Amino acid sequence: MKLDKKQLCHDLFSWYEKSHRQLPWREDITAYKVWISEIMLQQTRVEAVKSYYQRFMKEVPTVFDLAKINDEKLLKLWEGLGYYSRARNLKKAAFIIVEKYGGKIPDTYDELITLPGIGDYTAGAILSIAYQKSYPALDGNVFRVLTRVFENGVDILSSRGKKEIKDLLLQILPEQNCSLFTQAMMELGATVCIPNGNPHCEKCPFSCYCLSHLHHKELLYPVKKSKKQRKIERRYVFLITYRDKVLIQKRKNRGLLANFYEFPNVLVTDDTIEVDQFLKKFPSCEVEEIGDYKHIFTHIEWHMIGYLLKVSEQGEGIWATLEQLEDVYPIPNAFMKYKQKLKDILK
Repeated sequence: MKLDKKQLCHDLFSWYEKSHRQLPWREDITAYKVWISEIMLQQTRVEAVKSYYQRFMKEVPTVFDLAKINDEKLLKLWEGLGYYSRARNLKKAAFIIVEKYGGKIPDTYDELITLPGIGDYTAGAILSIAYQKSYPALDGNVFRVLTRVFENGVDILSSRGKKEIKDLLLQILPEQNCSLFTQAMMELGATVCIPNGNPHCEKCPFSCYCLSHLHHKELLYPVKKSKKQRKIERRYVFLITYRDKVLIQKRKNRGLLANFYEFPNVLVTDDTIEVDQFLKKFPSCEVEEIGDYKHIFTHIEWHMIGYLLKVSEQGEGIWATLEQLEDVYPIPNAFMKYKQKLKDILK
């Protein structure tokens, strides 16, 4: 299908001017703001990101601040967003930007793509939105819009699919107003050509061009092949309290949730100690089951059962107050439900 690029962009820009949301990272756009917001927005809802972004920018307003931030403070600022390796990569990249580029975020694809945590999409977003360069930025929203407009059934998770949809984007990518174009395409996918439920085609500036809409097949696109099933791990999680404090421990500095603090927990396998054996470390204490929760990582699901232990004396380890859990110790999102429970227990 051959589209009139000029007319399509005109319709898209007119729609965006009337309908776009006011978002903090769209104010006084800089490469740093685009970079931070795009990393935060990966697999996280816009409404959830707003407060994180504003707090982060207040505490870490420049790439120089990011390069020298304390690791625990960084993780605390990121607490609840998940995918914590992204926060660590931000700091690594910031250090390189300061050391190698004097604090200026590179404005070429070849330089950006070498930085930790910056892939093809993030590089494209920085180049097009911040530097006004005619470079494609393909996120899930843009994939969805394009596969529906062109009625393209390629598997978007495959290398071939990504290349094919990128080529479609290049057909309509303008030479001017690239920042506006990229933001408008993302906004269209997020608010009109939505991922769950029926898209709002009556509001879409592309409805008269969209092949899947014309054929009433919007929900058949995009096409994704089934992902590999996640591994399921069962865990017992223990909230061990003494007066107004709870026992926490620090995870190893490598692997999943590295350097975070957590509530003591046990991986349950056929040969793992059971709860009764764990409880022998805490004689004469009250024990109460406090609910089960599930947390999904990329490749693993944790199915957790929580237990509250009220001990009569403070033993060895890190004993934290609720205030310290809020302000000092970063707790990963996997344990957030139990952290919320703790507020009722210790109040």
